[in-house]
Amino acid sequence: MPRRYLIRTFGCQMNEHDSGRAAGLLETLGYRRASSEDEADLVLLNTCAVRENADNRLYGTLGHLKSLKDRRQADGRELTIVVGGCLAQKDGDVVADRAPWVDVVYGTHNLVDLPALLARADSAAVPVVELVEALETFPSALPAKREIRHHAWVSISVGCDNSCTFCIVPSLRGPERSRPIGEVVAEVQGLVADDVIEVTLLGQNVNSYGRDLAGASRFAELLREVGRIEGLERVRFTSPHPRDFTEEVLQAMADTPVVCPHLHLPLQSGSDRVLRRMRRSYRVRRYLALVERTRALLPDAALTTDLIVGFPGETEQDFAATLDIVAQIGFDQAFTFKYSPRPGTPAAELVDEFVPAEVVAERYHRLEALVREQSRQAHQRLVGTAQQLLVESPSKTDASRWSGRTPGNHLVHLPAPAPDPAPAPGSGSGTTGAFASGDLVTATIIEAATNYALAGPAESVRRTRAGLAAGRAPAPRPTLPVLAAG
Repeated sequence: MPRRYLIRTFGCQMNEHDSGRAAGLLETLGYRRASSEDEADLVLLNTCAVRENADNRLYGTLGHLKSLKDRRQADGRELTIVVGGCLAQKDGDVVADRAPWVDVVYGTHNLVDLPALLARADSAAVPVVELVEALETFPSALPAKREIRHHAWVSISVGCDNSCTFCIVPSLRGPERSRPIGEVVAEVQGLVADDVIEVTLLGQNVNSYGRDLAGASRFAELLREVGRIEGLERVRFTSPHPRDFTEEVLQAMADTPVVCPHLHLPLQSGSDRVLRRMRRSYRVRRYLALVERTRALLPDAALTTDLIVGFPGETEQDFAATLDIVAQIGFDQAFTFKYSPRPGTPAAELVDEFVPAEVVAERYHRLEALVREQSRQAHQRLVGTAQQLLVESPSKTDASRWSGRTPGNHLVHLPAPAPDPAPAPGSGSGTTGAFASGDLVTATIIEAATNYALAGPAESVRRTRAGLAAGRAPAPRPTLPVLAAG
């Protein structure tokens, strides 16, 4: 029987991307994915250092795994525990000291070394810890194992050159480094050949992509090049920085049909004073102008954002400015966070200006109520419209429904498909209602809720290569991406 692995991912989309590469490496070593911890011979925790209580979540999970490892050893079995990612990069030696039952600790820059570290751990009495300071191999150059057949994360750059006072990412991921356009395009072409129809381009700041290669951003050029790939249905990207967003990128989005009309544009605060203290490098006037131009060029675009409540020194007036801007813009969705200090960041040193927890909680409640109402209104605007949904999976909460996404990334639930009449490959469109994950379904929105919309039965179904493949075979084995010169 092959050894089995389980990966638990904490944090952002970049961590999701890296977990896919870790899974690919493990499968090239002969491991196969486990469905639970009890079945796993190896558990890998891909950690986050940005989210609140990241440390507590890690050590709570490691405590549970220690109990499991002890039980395994009593039965004559082994459990290998691996910790990687951002928190490992920040606190690798601390993790080894506090949890000596861990076998391997590796950082954000040396995922490529995972097979060698596991080999060393087989004969080591203490945790094997390796943390390098600079990236040598792009994670995207490693084999990948996708959780979802029709979608893939594609890293276009790693690291960040910004200096936001609340963010620890630059110190953990390093300075920004971009991949050559030809290499990104070749990877996406390989993914499309492997039944992927939707990709999300990833970077800590996608707007500045290519600046380190060419002296100026080449992100608009990249969007156009990826958008020309035959067989690709949808392109998304995250996250842009308002400071670097250009008219050229908006025009590329408008001119490239497969680039989805969805823009995630982190605002963080509606107060110029707070933005200055955050070192966000833009002001509210610039942000509003960008929103106005986006809606002029992409009138149907969905707009989402990130907001931080209770940044050190935030006054009631500052917070009122945030409420005003959010009300003025009308976001389709907003991800709201209570400020929490990250050791090693400048904002964490402003202890004397921390906003009392009860004040933060009250402000957060007011902001959350506003953004939830805006989200409901955004879904209400869809009612009565026919939307093309990229079907993802059965609903997690209702077996009679499936879930899909509009081009604007709105979550929609629709009635489960009829039995599949097994159409021949390449049979194209149909109206039977049968579909699978990865198919494109047209349905009319009939009801709005805060976090999703409901649609009627499928009115037409376009079977895609991804959907047909999902219905007949398990997800593919990991393969090395094809790389090309820049």
